Amino acid sequence: MKYRPMGKLGISASAFGLGCMRFNGTASGDSVIDEQKAVSLIRRAIDGGVTYLDTAYVYLDKTSEIVLGKALQDGYRDRVTIATKMPLEYVHNRAEMEALLDSELKKLQTDHIDFYLMHGIDRAKWESFKAIGAPAFFDDMKKEGKIRYKCFSFHGPYEDFEYILQDYDWDMVQIQYNFMDIENQAGEKGLKLAGKLGIPVVIMEGLLGGRLSRAPSNVQALYDAFPVRRTPVEWAFRWLCNHPEVSVVLSGCNEAEQIDDNLRIFDTVESGIMSEEECRLMENVRLAYLSRTKIGCTGCRYCMPCPNGVNIPGIFSVWNNVSLYDTDPKWNWDLKRIIENGQGADHCIGCGACEAACPQHLDIVEKLQIAWKELTAE
Repeated sequence: MKYRPMGKLGISASAFGLGCMRFNGTASGDSVIDEQKAVSLIRRAIDGGVTYLDTAYVYLDKTSEIVLGKALQDGYRDRVTIATKMPLEYVHNRAEMEALLDSELKKLQTDHIDFYLMHGIDRAKWESFKAIGAPAFFDDMKKEGKIRYKCFSFHGPYEDFEYILQDYDWDMVQIQYNFMDIENQAGEKGLKLAGKLGIPVVIMEGLLGGRLSRAPSNVQALYDAFPVRRTPVEWAFRWLCNHPEVSVVLSGCNEAEQIDDNLRIFDTVESGIMSEEECRLMENVRLAYLSRTKIGCTGCRYCMPCPNGVNIPGIFSVWNNVSLYDTDPKWNWDLKRIIENGQGADHCIGCGACEAACPQHLDIVEKLQIAWKELTAE
């Protein structure tokens, strides 16, 4: 196992961090965990050299922390660092923050949490956390030793990330990043900014929820033509670890074979490992994915609100993603929500208001019907 420095903290961590959200193979994070199997997987990872374990209060119907706590008995707790998270929706004042943290410590069967994160924030959520006194609470808990490092995980635009990162004395940040997300959310600019400030970065969604582990035919052809054969998973993780700003790459595993494969991969990757030819390959892979884009919708939402409630950018986003990653729309949660909320293209009456407002001048009405037919075909 390769170990990487964690920025200004002066410590190191395993390049492979075990994510504890996907036990039993769930994509949504909602399941009843097979505790015996999960404990075995966690200990297998630790025995293989993993020192960073990531969970959260809400994962797996609020049971992930409990199982992790059980797995860390028998001396395993002393060999690792734990990251868990405080969700804004469950706390409204100092007393509730204290009660939630204490409940997490109890479930994890530990007296301290190493990396404590404000969960999934953007600028609006950060302002809400500030309004209920979360920054002072995190400062106090660090002084008391209940947490070691003050952190946040991020979902939002780069501008929000830049503001949040410099608005408080953070010890670590967790971002979504992969070779397809270099301009999405915090993106490459956010990764570089954190590195410049000495703030260690932990990566989530390195495989985009598994979508980058199954290459469509035009992408696989590029991998197959390269002189060195590697799996799509190994290429994705190798690309991430090439970045010196990356401290830990999280990977959720639900089978022993996945643990072992990750241990093999992360024993061979380090900062600056990729050649110029490999970097060109990954850029070509990214472009090959993008060539599968169905429609050039930027999600600007100028077309919204639709008079009939159709979620136009949402439908186009699903359509593009299903095509890009060659996935089954029947299992797409965003599409499921659109249908459940009555926002489907079957409600479109072809009034054309969206097309008049579209800065890209897209044929929205026609493309909506094509997209909806493909996405809902039996």
